[in-house]
Amino acid sequence: MAAALNLPFLEGDSLHPKANVDKMASGIPLQDEDRWPWLDKIGERLATVESGIIVSCSSLKKSYRDRLRNASRGPLLFVFLDGSFDVLYEHMGHRTGHFMPVTMLESQLATLESPVGEPFVFRADVADPIEKIVAASLNWVQVTAQADNLL
Repeated sequence: MAAALNLPFLEGDSLHPKANVDKMASGIPLQDEDRWPWLDKIGERLATVESGIIVSCSSLKKSYRDRLRNASRGPLLFVFLDGSFDVLYEHMGHRTGHFMPVTMLESQLATLESPVGEPFVFRADVADPIEKIVAASLNWVQVTAQADNLL
């Protein structure tokens, strides 16, 4: 998406402090107290951007998304990658080089507060082919940005 929109990309996981990475790598779920400083680092990046950025991160709770919204200089558009446990488990099992083990999926889903119904949120089904997810997400971002004068 970042390449198609000619925007910079930030992998939110790259901003986790070592203590968070170590916890997750050990299969220990993060608590809110672990996540706030990480979300604030992402928020700092959002606050410095003038013309858009694509950020990937697990903003699992509404309070996390609201914290990012408050840090941003403008409206944030969220693409919510939604799916069944089985499909998400399969996708996570194919990842290489990520510190979070697939065994943590259950705790992630237990923490998740669906953003569906919040402003500027698009739900994409991860069971769909990646090309379809990207195309639909790009279309939604472009239509939403134009309709709401975000461009």
